[in-house]
Amino acid sequence: MPARTGKQYLEGLKPARNVWVDGARVDNIVGHPALAGAAQALADVYDLQLADPDTCLIPDPETGEPISMGHMIPASKDDIAKRHKCLEKIADFSVGLMGRTPDYLNVTFAGFAGDADLWGQHGNEAGAEALVAYQKLLRREDLSLTHAIVPPTVDKAQGDTPRPGDPIQLRKIEDTEHGIIVSGGRALATLAPFADDMAIYPRAPFPEGSEEFALCFSVPMTTPGLTILCRDSMSAESNRFDHPLSSRFDEQDAFVIFDRVEIPRDRLFIDGNLPVYNSVMQGSWLSNITHQTMIRATVKLEFAWGLARRMAETLNAKDPGTQQMLGEIWCYKEFTRSAVIAAEAEAHEHVEGFWVPDVKPLFALRAMLPLWFPRVNEIIQIIGAHYMLAAPRAAQFGDPDLRPLIDEYLSGALDVGSKERASIFRLAWDFTSAEMGGRNLQYERFYLASSPRNMQRAPSVDDATRSAMLVDRFIKEALEDCRD
Repeated sequence: MPARTGKQYLEGLKPARNVWVDGARVDNIVGHPALAGAAQALADVYDLQLADPDTCLIPDPETGEPISMGHMIPASKDDIAKRHKCLEKIADFSVGLMGRTPDYLNVTFAGFAGDADLWGQHGNEAGAEALVAYQKLLRREDLSLTHAIVPPTVDKAQGDTPRPGDPIQLRKIEDTEHGIIVSGGRALATLAPFADDMAIYPRAPFPEGSEEFALCFSVPMTTPGLTILCRDSMSAESNRFDHPLSSRFDEQDAFVIFDRVEIPRDRLFIDGNLPVYNSVMQGSWLSNITHQTMIRATVKLEFAWGLARRMAETLNAKDPGTQQMLGEIWCYKEFTRSAVIAAEAEAHEHVEGFWVPDVKPLFALRAMLPLWFPRVNEIIQIIGAHYMLAAPRAAQFGDPDLRPLIDEYLSGALDVGSKERASIFRLAWDFTSAEMGGRNLQYERFYLASSPRNMQRAPSVDDATRSAMLVDRFIKEALEDCRD
């Protein structure tokens, strides 16, 4: 089947699944008021790709049918540049607020398939073959995929690593004729209510003796025994004036419970093979997926800069302090954009026929963006000040007694009308301060690990030879001048 339409995507969400939102089971994903906005937004993403096939579609390498660019296994630097254009177009749609549009995991699994030999080591040939076959299914059926890769934590003092026999951790229970049975919990499945399939894959290495937890597989969301517990919805109100972002871009987050779920062998990619489990994420995954995430981050920062500027213009705020803060957001945007360009410019062949961007500038962003995004939100809140708290709702503009008062007291500078001014500040509130803003800030802080953890790991992706040489020169000269 070629790339899906939005209508076909929504049809795929109709089969029953065990999804819970706001304390109740959801029978109709597409029609539920807490989920309908994001479901339609994702359908629009599917249609967006079909509307611009030159940017967003490529022929399947085997069937020739059009598939999403996100499924591409890049074979050259030019391929990476082409993929950039598609990923940017998708990010533009939600101004970077939907971090888990289907392209996120499309890119992930294309990278896994491109690095299949790594998955086939240590006797895991069957798992690697199943992985490659699944990536073909993913691209040909144009599925929407979610993932849950974080082990649940009850007691931080016990550490984050699952312990043998831990009943809450996702683990293998037994073998069956057709696969394996798994039980346990996982966090955090963003996009879960809107996905066709769920993937489980490694996040961090496990110690010796953890074979029961060393699993990688995919499973349809309709599989018996799979329960999806979503956080509170932010999108129950569909009014795009009052809630311009949360009404359509609440991609949801969920805790996942597997209760004796059977995983078919053709969807089982790692079955207790600890050496493979601990090595596959050390391959191309990081450089591949951070390419997608940092393109999205660039778009989000571009939007934030534009929003902050529009707020300042509405208030005619030309003071040096405001201009300095606008310049600060611009710097973050340019640093991010430039790092992505640098990563693409230094792209290289990871294995034969599979190219990846240079991971170093992308890893630097991975460490810094969790610090930059809170500051961006703070700047918008400072510029917005109390004006963000005095932005009338759509219903108030429709009241014949209130409207003249609103027009008189709540218009903007430079002939900006009261309704436009309110829409600007409501947009800023939704972006930074309402439930949507708080959730997205939390997402940016932790979705690729925290900033401190990434800073600790950052030097491991670089070669320190040149920096050591620059230092060694002066040490050598000093020692020569200080002879005993």
